[in-house]
Amino acid sequence: MTLTQEARKDVSEKGQVLSGQGRRQPGDVDYAQAIAAALGRDLGPTHQAAKTAMRWTGANERTVKNWLAARHGPCGRHLIDLMRHSDAVLDATLRLAGRTETIAATSLVELRHRLAETVAQIDELVGHSGEDDEESPHPPRSE
Repeated sequence: MTLTQEARKDVSEKGQVLSGQGRRQPGDVDYAQAIAAALGRDLGPTHQAAKTAMRWTGANERTVKNWLAARHGPCGRHLIDLMRHSDAVLDATLRLAGRTETIAATSLVELRHRLAETVAQIDELVGHSGEDDEESPHPPRSE
């Protein structure tokens, strides 16, 4: 059996077929780059970024630095941990999966939550308890 030059790269000296670990597949580059970019947006370019991702996932420092440098992407378990803590990673993963409608729905729920928090803060500042007062400091406008 003769092997092509390319196929010989996948066979060891003893004739065993190698798994291809360490070599990137075409889709891997996009995945690793997308996760690195998302982590960069959420955590910034500092050394603290690696420490934070290590805390979120339990992964070792070298592994996390490989993610941040886009040399490798996280495995499934670590990806789930990252998505739990980072909206940017969740967004990137959903985009890679082609689930942009889910991103829009998630964004709307988050926006609604932020608006509710903002309204509560405004009510606190103006002393409004959330009930409709009969005597408002500002009468309705007449048009």
